[in-house]
Amino acid sequence: MEKDYQTASGKFWQTVRHLRRGKQLSANAVYSGGGELLASTGDIVGRWKEYFEDLFNPTDTPSVEEPEAEDSEVDSFITQAEVTEVVQQLLGGKATGVDEICREYLKSLDVVGLSWLTRLCNIAWRSGTVPLDWANGVVIPLFKKGDRRVCSNYRGITLLSLPGKVYSRVLERRVRPLVEPRIQEEQCGFRPSRGTLDQLYTLHRVLEGSWEFAQPVHMCFVDFYGRCSGSTGSVALC
Repeated sequence: MEKDYQTASGKFWQTVRHLRRGKQLSANAVYSGGGELLASTGDIVGRWKEYFEDLFNPTDTPSVEEPEAEDSEVDSFITQAEVTEVVQQLLGGKATGVDEICREYLKSLDVVGLSWLTRLCNIAWRSGTVPLDWANGVVIPLFKKGDRRVCSNYRGITLLSLPGKVYSRVLERRVRPLVEPRIQEEQCGFRPSRGTLDQLYTLHRVLEGSWEFAQPVHMCFVDFYGRCSGSTGSVALC
């Protein structure tokens, strides 16, 4: 494990998680929204579908005024250089989406293949619509804690199409220079070269100082239910 940590940190942490996880018990039944215990496969699947639809599609969505674009480059055609750079940065070891296109397929594309992928991205960009495989995802519930029969005790991750991720990443890289100046300095999540570890370190230093000088510390932790999982795409608090 020590050798893996030095040469392959991803494999190291995968081994650590496996050792910590132990034996996993599967839930053969789940509770409905009304508290009724569901045991049949059809009812269980229907309950999961209902739960994630409510989580990902909330009805009380606030209206947000969208700022006008300040850079004409955002509206320009997607270049093959942009697509190539994003493809080369794709990480390995990720599950595929419904189209079953893996990272190795994309990274092995030659100039002709990358040009076709670029053309496909530009079709989506000009039309404002994406292929169905890009919009569809497979939701996998991962157990967090508590009663395994309660859906809210799971965190859902969505397996999306890798070509769709390439397209999304190209757009994200374009708008990042416009969005970054609008983000408050205190936000560390979902920002390049930052992370919540920075905030944890700051908090740790504050607590050390309070212990050293015998001063009280008052902290407030706000748990946004579902965190960003329930975001509509237009609003996210992180």
